[in-house]
Amino acid sequence: MVAPQPDPRGGVPRKQEVPAPERSGGRFRWLKWVAGLALVALLVGEGVYLWPRLNESWKALSEIHWGWLAACVLAQAVSLSGYGRVQKQLLHAGGVRVRQLDSVSVVYASTAMAVTLPAGQVFSTAFTYRETRRWGASPVVASWQLAISGVIAAAGLALLGVGGAMLVGGSVSPFTLAFSVAGLIALIYAVRYVSAHPNSIEAAARWVLVRVNAMRHKPSETGMHAVRETLDQLESVRLGRKDGALALCWSAVHRLGDVACLAFACYAIGADPLPAGLLIAFAAGKAVATIPLAPGGLVFVDATLIATLTTAASISASQAVAAAFVYRGVSFILVALVGWIVFLVLFRVHQHEDLHFDVELERNEQKAMHERDRIADPLNPLTDPAPKRADPA
Repeated sequence: MVAPQPDPRGGVPRKQEVPAPERSGGRFRWLKWVAGLALVALLVGEGVYLWPRLNESWKALSEIHWGWLAACVLAQAVSLSGYGRVQKQLLHAGGVRVRQLDSVSVVYASTAMAVTLPAGQVFSTAFTYRETRRWGASPVVASWQLAISGVIAAAGLALLGVGGAMLVGGSVSPFTLAFSVAGLIALIYAVRYVSAHPNSIEAAARWVLVRVNAMRHKPSETGMHAVRETLDQLESVRLGRKDGALALCWSAVHRLGDVACLAFACYAIGADPLPAGLLIAFAAGKAVATIPLAPGGLVFVDATLIATLTTAASISASQAVAAAFVYRGVSFILVALVGWIVFLVLFRVHQHEDLHFDVELERNEQKAMHERDRIADPLNPLTDPAPKRADPA
């Protein structure tokens, strides 16, 4: 430790200034330059290698069939409309009524956030949750809708990939197919059981909480209030056979519409892909898109589509590049543009009111919950309203 040095002018001694240590990162700065030069060399090499194919791809794009391109755009619109129907049907099971136009608008806006923003899935999920709360969904119903719609979409994607592999002649484990279907069915029936038998779930939660509270040296009823509130909200979810079947059907429309968009993109540039290979390419591209490496899976999804269309769908590399360009132009760029326009026109106005809206919504729900508890158990002093103060004489 450096001792304080006396001030020659008198007064309080001053500490000797210690020079700032040099940053160790400077020694490895040359690695950044090497990595940058290697990347540039790789891109230049790939450009020289792919230039003949890119030239052929540009020729295919210049001779594009506009009818198939219009069908490609229409198929993508049908796909997003189907996902809006899934959202609407699941909210209907939770007792929330919403118009199809409102549901599709949220789908477009949330998709634009998911494919263009860094960590877009987080913003997209938060936006969808907030809007479903505005429609009157409770926190549990809004979260339940997001979770179930995601599970249905993932199961549909897995079935498409497995179906493509089976059609192409690949070896697919029967266990994998059975596990995907059984998992989706088990989840739906578990939700139906919880909503139809809340008392059994409450008894099981009470059994667990009593033992946890005993270990924490707290009253046995600690936490049961939150459990009852959650079960009250789950009890409003009635996912009957009709709602479940319709949700699955509309999810199939969502996925098949997107597959049709990819097929029409291939037809638009004059390619004739194999249907089985098309399913594999679609499933592989969507799977890579879930990895948060770049907004919308930029570059990674495109490379995956080009590779799988060439190998599995049996089209040339130049056609695969052109088809991927058309498909991503519609499903990525066009959808993002439309989604942000929808957001700016319909949702931007009330975004500054979100905090006030959330506070008021939570306050009203707390009041309603306390009122239900007071009516259900009027002798419980914890639920009685505060006594009025006596007027001074």
